[in-house]
Amino acid sequence: MTDAAHEHESITAYVALGSNMGDREQYLREAIRLLDAEAGITVTGRSSIYETEPVGYVDQDAFLNMVIQIHTNLLPATLLATLLATENRLGRTRELRWGPRTIDLDLLLYGNHQLSTPDLIVPHPRMQERAFVLVPLTEVLYERQDAAFESISANLEKLEGKEGVILWKKAQ
Repeated sequence: MTDAAHEHESITAYVALGSNMGDREQYLREAIRLLDAEAGITVTGRSSIYETEPVGYVDQDAFLNMVIQIHTNLLPATLLATLLATENRLGRTRELRWGPRTIDLDLLLYGNHQLSTPDLIVPHPRMQERAFVLVPLTEVLYERQDAAFESISANLEKLEGKEGVILWKKAQ
């Protein structure tokens, strides 16, 4: 999508990735490859991969979770549509809330912007409650020397459940 209605200045954004079906690591890698190949998106950083127990619906396999930093000139709604299309390309179905999934892509931060529409809330409304999001997000913010590191890191310090986020594979 390269028409001017879908583009503006480049923004640094952060996307959470999760998978708990099939070859979980391959789904994470393929999602990153597909996003990086999209016009208007460049993957510029990535966290390590962490294994975590499921939240919400717990009768399912453990997840692999990570966070990527991207630079994008896509507007938030277009970026969300691209994330959803990528999930669909990788076989994501939405039969059960918080159920098993090949890939889950959540827009966490979009620059310093705050947005609330029926389809998208940024910053992600539940990320501050989820150690499986904040642990890899803090890692990539620190690595990229992002100004949001201090506030996100302070929230992570106060959060329960960090011990359930286990390093699975160091960032490459």
